[in-house]
Amino acid sequence: MKKTALYDKHVASAAKIVPFAGYEMPVSYAGIIEEHNCVRNAVGVFDVSHMGEFIVKGTQALDLIQKVTSNDASKLEIGEVQYSCLPNDKGGIVDDLLVYRLPEDNCSAGERAYMLVVNASNIEKDWNWINSHNNFEAKLTDISGKTSLLAIQGPKAVAALQSLTEIDLHGMKYYTFAKGKFAGIDNVLVSATGYTGAGGFEVYVDDKDAEKLWDAVFAAGKEYGIQPIGLGARDTLRLEMGFCLYGNDIDDATSPIEAGLGWITKLKKGDFVGREFCVNHKENGSDRKLVGFVVNDKRPARHGYPVLDADGNNIGIVTSGSTSPSLGYPVGLAYVKTAFSALDTAIFIDVRGKAIEAKVTALPFLKK
Repeated sequence: MKKTALYDKHVASAAKIVPFAGYEMPVSYAGIIEEHNCVRNAVGVFDVSHMGEFIVKGTQALDLIQKVTSNDASKLEIGEVQYSCLPNDKGGIVDDLLVYRLPEDNCSAGERAYMLVVNASNIEKDWNWINSHNNFEAKLTDISGKTSLLAIQGPKAVAALQSLTEIDLHGMKYYTFAKGKFAGIDNVLVSATGYTGAGGFEVYVDDKDAEKLWDAVFAAGKEYGIQPIGLGARDTLRLEMGFCLYGNDIDDATSPIEAGLGWITKLKKGDFVGREFCVNHKENGSDRKLVGFVVNDKRPARHGYPVLDADGNNIGIVTSGSTSPSLGYPVGLAYVKTAFSALDTAIFIDVRGKAIEAKVTALPFLKK
């Protein structure tokens, strides 16, 4: 098992450590509900250094990214970030990812530079997939093994962090980033992104600076009630917002269209891997759709539970489910036959042999 550069910090904070994506990662510290509420109401810190980062650079760097991703990266200006996915050639998704358009300070004439941030469990798969389509003048560098990443999330994140940098965090727009000195560390990338819906930042540094960053963030955030947050609360936070988790809600057999990711699938940008499948699903519809649902019971639905109609026929499967700490009742995501995907449709979840009533509802579950 691999360890992030902050592993010793987690142990010192009495974290419960579990295997995740090949790493020993903290799943909780004080408890999932307390950590969840800390992020929603104050500010919390996740170590997500297990994520993968690839640099793509060259005169045809954009051409490669346009070929392998579903969104239109040509729209990105320097300092902007884009959510996208890597479609495969069979109608599924290799991975979802973030695309950063980097400054061109170290580029030669005509070159562009990007950073792709991918899921930890897919680093090798994504690396091989992207390289297999690199018939362009583009150079790829995998910096995952030397990069640490903190996600500092919550409504008090700006107040907690601003003293650490001259970057104007308050003025930073959602899905943009800046590079500069942060906590006395040079060349830090600070991004107004995250996976919680609570606002905040993601901060990238070299592994050698990770502990210094961790200590500075907690010292600056002490008066704001800052806490370390584990992967357990990360999951409940993203579910409340209806954000997909790779391996649960999307995978190699789910198309972007049926997963509700049509908004990041830009068919007019030109050819890209998997485009014909996406066109077919957009024009002719798909057999199933990913929907949000609310359970009319105290028992939460879990990943893999069957979804039934009123007659007990199987119409789908739950991909994610939990009791929402913010709302106080169970919510979830499921693929259902398209005929059952309309809002307010009654469906039933097979919870250990008992059919529990639920209702298809709009996402996100937690309204801002």
